[in-house]
Amino acid sequence: MKYITTLTLLFAISISFSQQNSKIYDIIESISAERIQKDIQTLVNFGTRNTFSDTLSDTRGIGAARRWIKKEFENISKDCKNCLDVFYQKDLVKKEGNRRVPHDAWVVNVVAVQRGTKYPNRYVIMSGDIDSRASNTMDFTTDAPGANDNASGMAGTIEAARVLSKYTFESSIVYVGLSGEEQGLFGGAGLAKYAKDNNWDIIGILNNDMIGNIKGVDGVIDNRTFRIFSEPVPPTETERQRKMRRYYGGEVDGISRQLARYIHKTTTTYMPEMNPMMVYRLDRFGRGGHHRPFNDLGYAGIRIMEAHENYTQQHQDIREANGIKYGDVIEHVNFDYAKKLTAVNAINLASLAWAPPAPKNVFIGGIVQPAAKFQWTNVEDVAGYKIYWRDTTSPTWDYSRYVGDITEFTLKGIVIDNYFFGISSVGKNGFESVVTFPNDIFVEKD
Repeated sequence: MKYITTLTLLFAISISFSQQNSKIYDIIESISAERIQKDIQTLVNFGTRNTFSDTLSDTRGIGAARRWIKKEFENISKDCKNCLDVFYQKDLVKKEGNRRVPHDAWVVNVVAVQRGTKYPNRYVIMSGDIDSRASNTMDFTTDAPGANDNASGMAGTIEAARVLSKYTFESSIVYVGLSGEEQGLFGGAGLAKYAKDNNWDIIGILNNDMIGNIKGVDGVIDNRTFRIFSEPVPPTETERQRKMRRYYGGEVDGISRQLARYIHKTTTTYMPEMNPMMVYRLDRFGRGGHHRPFNDLGYAGIRIMEAHENYTQQHQDIREANGIKYGDVIEHVNFDYAKKLTAVNAINLASLAWAPPAPKNVFIGGIVQPAAKFQWTNVEDVAGYKIYWRDTTSPTWDYSRYVGDITEFTLKGIVIDNYFFGISSVGKNGFESVVTFPNDIFVEKD
């Protein structure tokens, strides 16, 4: 009888996993290219969204744009019985000491929080940028439609909120429009500080900056590949952690890199037609994005964006010169591609928000032994844990073993010197946390 009961329980858990995971496909199907197009057009119609542009007009400038975004979040909230907490988060940025700030102004972010039912203080964030710019960063009057940079990311964030607001999640999801990106990542810095001051437990931030262009300046046309930028290790690591890496590895295994691997895995599992390209760099060469201020404070954060940029359509006044048409206009945006990258975000937000917390402390042992050994701290109310490992030169977690609801395990026959390892929590609904790379070692006593 006990044997039959165990089989019944395992079968029930298996069915639960299947039912929950099928929701991911429903989310993908619900993303609308038409709604994204409409929202990009609305943002473009504000003429310029320069951070220092008009804040009083109802039809032009950054003020009108952020009020419209807030209204959209509020309308979404009404449709889901007030499931979103919508508010402005702002900081005063001054001209003094900032070469890209023409005058003192409030940098205002629009935030919508969908509270988790089990872990309301755990947050996964999707961001887009509200602001746009002309050729001259200080020019806040010239038209700067910013269709791809970054109305595409902002529209994708609104669309993700529309779709995911139909579901409930264990952890909280934040949808945010950030301002001041073009002048120095001020909006991201403000929200990151707000999160720190309010003790947010951040799973990660998915920064979306330019998700609508498929034709690169190099002539390549590609509507499936996209880049995931992530830094290797947090800048906040301690001296002890830095020294440990010299002996135990982990040069490419910081929390942001684990988030990037999670997105890569989720995308290739549910959207195999896509080609996620992990780029081992904080951002594009010598440049920055709105995930960086979160990284600066020790939070996991990555940037999702198109693979092939067209620089004639970024940070350019609308004009034609030598047969080349310059300007970030809506005609260059591919809405089906923006839909795909919005879906990438939505399924990862959902997967992370449905998943349990990752184990905080993972200890590894097995030095000069024919086995790799692990101990980790327990996460309450999970189905169990999964051990991952990979060749030291592999960018992704290639091997895994589910070990059940225990807090230590030995992988026999696996030599610790030849692989990197990590452990994730597995929820009773089948969703997994981000992998935790070992953060300490243990030595067994004789």
